[in-house]
Amino acid sequence: MKRINEYKKLFNVETNFDLKTLKSTYRELVKEWHPDKFQAGDEKAIEAELKSRQIIDGYHFLVSIAQETKAANLEAFNETTVTPIIDWQHTGLVLELTFLDGNTYEFFGVDKTLFIKFYQSDKLNRFAKRNIFNTFTYRKIKKSEVMA
Repeated sequence: MKRINEYKKLFNVETNFDLKTLKSTYRELVKEWHPDKFQAGDEKAIEAELKSRQIIDGYHFLVSIAQETKAANLEAFNETTVTPIIDWQHTGLVLELTFLDGNTYEFFGVDKTLFIKFYQSDKLNRFAKRNIFNTFTYRKIKKSEVMA
């Protein structure tokens, strides 16, 4: 959640933002902080390099959790979530789930108590479907690899 809030603050967007607004803000920030605007070796050039990387990372991250992106990929998400969960990892408030089809999703805001209930559950997919999939902000982080 900290990462989401940090990027939203950087792009000055609210909870429900659209991709058009995000893209225009991204372009403005890139123009303002592009490293080529500063002379090499200047302190501002180093700061601009770091800031431009942060802007690019933030843009890609926010696009991946945007409502429009989620709506466009909802069918694929629903197909993936019916396949068995084969691996999981919980760090801070982020739960990473890997499914049998090879797709991996991050769910943000999952606390330790819910994670413990999840991994102690007899039926992981059933528990996740009821308590995680439609409750928490998520994004796809790894795509399935097709075997030849």
